[in-house]
Amino acid sequence: MLGYETLISFTRVQEAAELSSLKPQLEELGVPLYAVVKEDIGTEIQNFRPYFNGEIFMDDKRCFYGPRERKMGLLAFLRLGVWMNGLRAFKNGFLGNVFGEGFVLGGVFVIGAGQQGVLLEHREMEFGDKVNILDVLKAARKVQTELVSLEK
Repeated sequence: MLGYETLISFTRVQEAAELSSLKPQLEELGVPLYAVVKEDIGTEIQNFRPYFNGEIFMDDKRCFYGPRERKMGLLAFLRLGVWMNGLRAFKNGFLGNVFGEGFVLGGVFVIGAGQQGVLLEHREMEFGDKVNILDVLKAARKVQTELVSLEK
C-alpha cells in the first residue's frame, strides 16, 4: 500500500519530469526552468535531480510560499483524486520519498520579465493536481525576453 507521503512525492516527481520535457522549447524561448523546494531531507534533492532538468533553489525560510502556506491535512487521504493521482504516478514508474513534512500544496508559475508579472498560475487543489504542460508552453511563449523600452 502507498503511504501518504509517498503518494504526494510520486506525483511531484512525475510533474517535474513532464515539465522537464519542455526544456528544449523553453531554452529556445529564452525561458529558464526553476524549482523551489522547502526542505532537503537526506538525499531528497539529489534523488529529485534526475527527474528535473532545471535549477533547484532551496527556500528553507519558505518565503516563496507566501504569508499563508496552502496545506492539506490528513483528510486529503480520503479523497479519491489524491489516490488516483498517486496511483497514476506509481504506475508510470515515478518513485518518491516518505520523509519530510509533506502537507504543503505545490504549484507551477510562469513569471514574465519586468512588468509582465505572473503569466500562468497553477496551484494544486489536491495532491497530484498537475498543471497542463501545454498551458505552460503557451504562457512561456508570452514571456518577453528582450528589454522593452518604457518610453513611447
